[in-house]
Amino acid sequence: MSDSLFSEKLCGKGIYCLIFQNSPSCVAVGSLGEITFNSGWHIYVGSALGPGGLKRAVRHSGINRRKCGSLRWHVDYISASPDFSLKFIVAANTSERRECEVAGNIGGDCVINFGCSDCRCGSHLFYREESPLSEVHEAFERAGLIPFTVAIQSE
Repeated sequence: MSDSLFSEKLCGKGIYCLIFQNSPSCVAVGSLGEITFNSGWHIYVGSALGPGGLKRAVRHSGINRRKCGSLRWHVDYISASPDFSLKFIVAANTSERRECEVAGNIGGDCVINFGCSDCRCGSHLFYREESPLSEVHEAFERAGLIPFTVAIQSE
């Protein structure tokens, strides 16, 4: 994908999945309290339908490690944890609220009530022992969305 096409996709609104690889840890996650995480992979499903769209979501995913305080969303707490490393962002352009459909397509082992305070889903954070990249792509495609992937360079 060319840089200009990639930038154009990021400027739009959409749905995204942050795919983290993590070591075993215990993280205090706001109102959810202490959560114990097994080592492996965690998939967070979110939406970027407001101003800034997906570009804001991508920028935000890297900011939390560098700043202290102001952790607002559940995902901010794991993004800020040194035990979690963001490996991929999978996203699709849409102006429709489709994150619950994508979350439902991923399903399976999850952290109850994580990232879903504004909907009726049981969770928007899912666990896998192995890399879920192809599974996440399939979840987008089953929702009728065309996913693209951003591979995150290690710091």
